[in-house]
Amino acid sequence: MKRLFNVFLIINLKSILIAALGVLSTWLCLHYELKADYPLTIIATAIIFPIVFSIGHAYKRRESALGHYGSIKAHGRAVYFAARDWLPEESPDRISEIEQILGHLLVSCRDMFKGKVSDLPKYEREVYRSFSSLSKFVKRMRGEGLPGGECSRCNQYISKMIVSFESIKHIHQYRTPRTLRAFSDFFIILLPILYGPYFANEAAGYNQYLVYVMPILFAIILVGLDNIQDHLEDPFDQIGQDDVTINAEKFVEMLSAGEGRVQKAIM
Repeated sequence: MKRLFNVFLIINLKSILIAALGVLSTWLCLHYELKADYPLTIIATAIIFPIVFSIGHAYKRRESALGHYGSIKAHGRAVYFAARDWLPEESPDRISEIEQILGHLLVSCRDMFKGKVSDLPKYEREVYRSFSSLSKFVKRMRGEGLPGGECSRCNQYISKMIVSFESIKHIHQYRTPRTLRAFSDFFIILLPILYGPYFANEAAGYNQYLVYVMPILFAIILVGLDNIQDHLEDPFDQIGQDDVTINAEKFVEMLSAGEGRVQKAIM
């Protein structure tokens, strides 16, 4: 079922519409005997190359977002360990507070990156409110006896988390070149129509029902590549199967899971 769903992410209403235009153009060319042997290099130059370039660029953006997301989680976990292990006295309230702050930070990031770019300032304020709470938390730990050098290290962790957040924000805010996308979209619509004479010429000797297989496949392949690029464009919109999922609840749950395994091993 999941694989079937993936197919429908690639073949959608746009594929059907473009295929219909290609079939209509081919039928008209056959009806009026308009035939031509166009070079297929135009397709590679006008559509295939720009789309493949965009797919590669979008994939790199997704991988970069994954790396920065991992950095936020790793340094957040380091601050959690500092709150749990670096102070002489244990405090369940302190552990509960840092879990709440980190959980709220990731939830705020998730809401921001799943939202619209136009709503970015509203969500960004909430994210930096969490960073501010994290900074104040480190300051309170110093008052509880954490050495200045260790506090400085925790602040460095927070600084790296902010750098990673800003990098992901820019990935969310700035997409692949829009002019290149507009260029490929224009030719995806235009070429199946203009290549009607080519399909009519190639249909010589084919069965009348097989004549339209070529324009349909032509449209499905081109639109399918464009849909792949579109799903990779925003790695946080949770529409495609390759999106980055920010699971704040699981992250908070796993913070204390490691401590439980250690205790069990000691017992």
